[in-house]
Amino acid sequence: MRDEEAVRRFVERISRQLADWGFPPMAARVLFAVMTAEEESLSAAELAERLDVSAGAISGAVRYLTDTGLIHREPVPGSRRDLYRLASMTWWEATITKMNRLKMIADTAEEGVEALGGTGTRAGHAMADMRDFFVFCYDEIPLLLDKWQEQRAALENPPADGKDERNPRPNPEAAPE
Repeated sequence: MRDEEAVRRFVERISRQLADWGFPPMAARVLFAVMTAEEESLSAAELAERLDVSAGAISGAVRYLTDTGLIHREPVPGSRRDLYRLASMTWWEATITKMNRLKMIADTAEEGVEALGGTGTRAGHAMADMRDFFVFCYDEIPLLLDKWQEQRAALENPPADGKDERNPRPNPEAAPE
């Protein structure tokens, strides 16, 4: 049975963890309020009520989350309200959105290598290491995301016997043994 107080504590705890990584704190709270909701979508008023914050705090957070692709905004026909729902492939979509930033950082780091006198200098070497890391990530993340899509498909379609070697979660539709 769902424990609403435990859900609230979880939302606050995981939001703080994301904030510690540099994610905007209110956006983290809104993201996890939407993610933990049983409803498919929530209005700004519902989010404000669940998080005990102002509508203004929700406005800035949903703007950030829609810009990053983590949630989608859906207008309510005949109303000035919008509903917010989790993107169907949230983490994958957000990662793809950031891919161009990795390339931009690598390209800018290359300018730094040149400005610092090349890789023969200590600073140029350090900058080249940063550039190479971001180029590596840019090249490898799409392959990792392909593997994730395969894994996700396997998790969403477990064998009929309910046994899944990669994940101990049983298939609720499997017949009992």
